[in-house]
Amino acid sequence: MKKWGKIFALVAAVLLVLSVAAFAQPKHWVVGFSQIGSEREWRTADTISVQNAFLEDPTFTLIYSDAQQRQENQIKAIRSFIARRVNAILFTALVETGYGPVLQEAKRAGIPVVMIDRDVAKEDRGLRLTIMGSDFIKEGEKAGEWLADYLKKKGLDDGKKAINIVELQGTTGSAPAIERKTGFANVLKSHANWKITRSQTGNFTSSEGKQVMEAFLKADKNIDVLYAHNDQMALGAIQAIKEAGLKPGKDIIIVGVDAVKGAFEAMVAGEMNASIECSPLLGPQAVLAMRDLRDGKKLPARIYTIEGIFDETNAAEALPTRQY
Repeated sequence: MKKWGKIFALVAAVLLVLSVAAFAQPKHWVVGFSQIGSEREWRTADTISVQNAFLEDPTFTLIYSDAQQRQENQIKAIRSFIARRVNAILFTALVETGYGPVLQEAKRAGIPVVMIDRDVAKEDRGLRLTIMGSDFIKEGEKAGEWLADYLKKKGLDDGKKAINIVELQGTTGSAPAIERKTGFANVLKSHANWKITRSQTGNFTSSEGKQVMEAFLKADKNIDVLYAHNDQMALGAIQAIKEAGLKPGKDIIIVGVDAVKGAFEAMVAGEMNASIECSPLLGPQAVLAMRDLRDGKKLPARIYTIEGIFDETNAAEALPTRQY
């Protein structure tokens, strides 16, 4: 009897260990990720960051869909995620409007939606849990504040002389285009002599940035500053400025957003003056948010990324560390 008692005790202990181990193992989750496309190196770095972060955690399976810059493709992908009954959906909105119906469908299916980088329209934000990424309005404000400080240091702004600024906007209707314009305009209000003389979309691409800047230069010979909603457009504009026989970074002050490697190279070469960082490396944050969600934790209303400002004072030192 003692022998059988020992055997039963041993079996019970093994079962207890196995049950504890099974309980401790997190539930496997399937996450759908809809990306808008790969229109620039920033977006590619963002996609790779998310994919790699989920690959490193075997308790998740990521289903990836590339919308190729078409909202209808994105909405179709999100509906396919809902049909597959994924545990959660991550997506970047191409533009702010038009997602209400599909978000309603996800809500009815009980599937939480987390935005990454770009948000949906205000009226639809109650249908998603949170957004992670940058504060685009703050980025615009940083660009304006940097410009004010730079002009003052260089003795180029006495508060009376006109400062003529041209603006390359991002994709029309997108959150970063709307909010980076708003942020810069907030600073503009404090400088009566600053004037945006021309403003047009370059769709966040270097090719369109170059084309629009060429048109600006043909129509206007008095451009002091270029404010570009992203570095890709700024880099395209630099080519247009050089081809026009002017010196970018000197004849025209250039401020961009994103802090991509190409912008650092331009700053080191003296052809670009500043870039406001907007980090695409959001993968680790996305995985952490999914873990918290799976564990039943409440996500904050907004998850911000910590970012910096780069110019002639720190670009050369930071260039070797850039990952995108």
